[in-house]
Amino acid sequence: MASRPRRLRLLLLAGTVLVSACSIAATAWLSVQSTTRTLRAEQGREQAELARVYDAVLGYGAAHPNWSGITPLLEDLSRETGLHVQLTTTERTLIGGTFDADDQQAANQPAAVVDPLNVDLDLRPDAPQDRIDPRAVGPFLLTAEEQRSSRAGADADAACARRQGVAAEVRTSAAGRSYSWPYTDGCQSLALNTSTEQSALRQLNQHMLQCQLGNGVPYNPAYLGADGVLRMVAPTHTRPEHEKCLESSRRAVLTSSVAPAAFLFVEQPVVRHTVVGLPAAGIAQIALAASLVLVLAIAVSFLLAGRVLRPLTVLTEAARRMRAGEVSARAEVTARWEVAEVAAAFNDMSEHLARAETLRKNMVNDLSHELRTPLGTMRGWVVAAQEGVVDLDADLLDLLLQETLVLQQLVEDLQELAAADAGALTLRPEPVDAAVLLAGIAAAHQVVLDVPAGEELRLVADPARLRQVVRNLVVNAVQHTPADGRVVVSGRREGDEVVLTVSDTGHGIAAEDLPHVFDRFWRADRSRARATGGRGLGLAIAKHYVLAHKGTITATSELGEGTTFTIRLPREGT
Repeated sequence: MASRPRRLRLLLLAGTVLVSACSIAATAWLSVQSTTRTLRAEQGREQAELARVYDAVLGYGAAHPNWSGITPLLEDLSRETGLHVQLTTTERTLIGGTFDADDQQAANQPAAVVDPLNVDLDLRPDAPQDRIDPRAVGPFLLTAEEQRSSRAGADADAACARRQGVAAEVRTSAAGRSYSWPYTDGCQSLALNTSTEQSALRQLNQHMLQCQLGNGVPYNPAYLGADGVLRMVAPTHTRPEHEKCLESSRRAVLTSSVAPAAFLFVEQPVVRHTVVGLPAAGIAQIALAASLVLVLAIAVSFLLAGRVLRPLTVLTEAARRMRAGEVSARAEVTARWEVAEVAAAFNDMSEHLARAETLRKNMVNDLSHELRTPLGTMRGWVVAAQEGVVDLDADLLDLLLQETLVLQQLVEDLQELAAADAGALTLRPEPVDAAVLLAGIAAAHQVVLDVPAGEELRLVADPARLRQVVRNLVVNAVQHTPADGRVVVSGRREGDEVVLTVSDTGHGIAAEDLPHVFDRFWRADRSRARATGGRGLGLAIAKHYVLAHKGTITATSELGEGTTFTIRLPREGT
């Protein structure tokens, strides 16, 4: 039978693996979290510094038609951020910067493309939808006088709004136009465009006219709002085309007023290294994770201890009950690991001891019964002879001798069984022809012999023991078969075995009694044991002799039909 899995070993291994896995996972998680936070912080800082540099350079490009004076700004940015900064044309011609030889070798890809008319949304997520830098105003930039005038009007509008209880403020656009915000009814100066704005609008609307006519949509000129923002009125169904024209027209007007697109390179200095440390929050998390792992380890230990000790306690209690004399004590264990095997072995031992105790008591009772009759008979006749009631003649002596022989045979049978139990049965095997042996027994007891003519049933066996086995079966069959019945002794060969059978047409054995026919002192009808002369040991001895020859003996029977005993023994040379 295949052995069951070592569940206790697997349970302990699983607990150890669980705690170890949790410890490793917690350590890895904390390491990853700490490293990730540090790297993200470093990347965020670098991204913020890059965005700062980009915005400053982009603002310069939006306010200047070229990059000729950018170098001082690049040096200031490098000093403030600690980064090495370099700006080149799109053909990689150097414009200015703070790169050294190592930075020059490391710079393969630009960190960003600086173009005031095409803003990088990753670095300037607040850029307008058309991606034109709001600081690029070009021809819309007011003169100093116009800015002063615009400011004065905006201040007056704001003061008017405040008198009406509105918290107004003055705002100024990138082009220099000032206005009051929020707009307040009755407090808005007439939003007339300055001469600078009018000139710029004419230039813009010329481009708008060409674009709209080219797209087949009605001409709608752009205008400046009070806040200096370009707007236009267009039908809903053609609004996308008009907005595209406004965007392209703005680019056309601003192109000559802003710096051309350039490559921005940013590098970390060589001496600067990222240090991955553990902040106070990280240390607190490590302490928390260690505490959780410790609690988990304690919980798993208690769980395993409970699963291990609970069934062992049940076993201990059962063993104590058995020691106190309760041989039927059982250990009710529901566990499925190794302790279940121990409990099963304990229960099997308990059952065996209970069965052995029952057999012992039965044997004592049977021995008392077997000894009582001959001893009582002998004592009675001896006392009678001693008191002169009967004469101690030859007949009485013969009776006493017969009773003594019964006792002697009982003792010899018990000795044989004791030797069999101890595995000390002595066999003297030699070549035997079972056909001849069966013929002798059949003739001695006047039963029918059924052996095929000329059949030699050769085997290696102890002839005396084998003869005793067959004789015990024949005697038992004759005793339980009526005078008009029939007892048959037969033998045959089947493959590598010699098969001997003793069958009768006697009373038969009930199905519930059949499993006990080889038990010691067992009789189907105990009341007639002395009448038949049986002691209930013959079949038990026969079974032990057959097993000693490495054979088998079985019995089949039906009430009223008879009984058949079958012996199977290895043939010669097997």
